Amino acid sequence: MIRLLLPDRPGSLGAVATALGTMGADIQAVEIVGREGATVVDDFMVLLPDNVMPDNAVSACTQVDGVQVLWCSRYPAGAGLQSDVEALEKMLADPDNAAAILAESAPVAFHCHWAVLLHRGHGTVLHATPMAPDLTPDSIGRFAPTDTAHSGELPAGWMPEWVETAYAITPLRGERAVVLGRHGGPSFLTAELARLRHLAAMVPLT
Repeated sequence: MIRLLLPDRPGSLGAVATALGTMGADIQAVEIVGREGATVVDDFMVLLPDNVMPDNAVSACTQVDGVQVLWCSRYPAGAGLQSDVEALEKMLADPDNAAAILAESAPVAFHCHWAVLLHRGHGTVLHATPMAPDLTPDSIGRFAPTDTAHSGELPAGWMPEWVETAYAITPLRGERAVVLGRHGGPSFLTAELARLRHLAAMVPLT
């Protein structure tokens, strides 16, 4: 995934696509994740040829006038509205496990590395995806307040041997909350937090 800040004007998206295309990159999806004044933040899901390094793709993007590369990292394929709809359909089909399904769907839907489902009252983990940290009550406290949707950054070493982590958290019914994490960033944008809150609102009290 390459997250770009580019001018919100006709031709910008095409110029980036052309720059990546000259390297043989296959753009599998483009998602608008936010707008900032006269600029837009886009996530490009790109499949690179074996002989092309991510740094080469970053360099190609920065050659486009007005484009800034905010982040480049490996993420699961898929994202955005389609992934949100798929997650919602699974949640509605199995309401008793909707909260865990939301957590399992998050890494693909939100381009993050891990997700955990917490019990806010007990300070315990109810469900975690494979790459999630082994959270303790003390480390869970770093996401406070857990009853309010917000995002933030945790410094390197917040968990033993863990790098800087960007997170987003939103409460669920039944004294629960879901937390998403990205190793090293990028930060969760307001639009992403709004999507997470929308999906969380669909989780029933069970």
